[in-house]
Amino acid sequence: MIAQLTIAAAEEQPPLIPHLDELIVGLIAFAIVFFFLAKKLLPNINKVLEERREAIEGGMEKAEEAKTEAESVLEQYKAQLAEARHEAARLRQEATEQGTAIIAEMKAEGQRQREEIIAAGHAQIEADRKAASAALRQDVGKLATDLAGKLVGESLEDHARQSRTIDRFLDDLEQKAEAAR
Repeated sequence: MIAQLTIAAAEEQPPLIPHLDELIVGLIAFAIVFFFLAKKLLPNINKVLEERREAIEGGMEKAEEAKTEAESVLEQYKAQLAEARHEAARLRQEATEQGTAIIAEMKAEGQRQREEIIAAGHAQIEADRKAASAALRQDVGKLATDLAGKLVGESLEDHARQSRTIDRFLDDLEQKAEAAR
């Protein structure tokens, strides 16, 4: 019988349309949930969303400020780097100029020392030549007087006579040497 009543009741109402009492209870439950959501939960959600939006906007503003500051620091860095490069180029140029000046100075000093050494060498050679000439003159004079004494057969020990004879002999040799050139 219950089965028959259930079947009869089921046949009277279509299965997709709810019963009126279920519909009323559902609407009341929906109104309570909607009221709770509208009064309690929705303001909290909106508050959290607003805080998040402000935090994001604040973060974006801070990021924009940081970006502007970073760009400013980058420009300062680039300016300092360019200045350092110019300074390095200037220092290289100065070093090159100083090196060139030092090289020229050293060349001039070397040239001066070379000329001094050559002049000293010439003076030494001239002094040695004169000393050798004087020593040779004495040796040749002594040999010439000894030889002349042997040829003449008498001694030429007289110093004045010996000097005159030697000087005449050497002068004749020098004249002949110059004429041969």
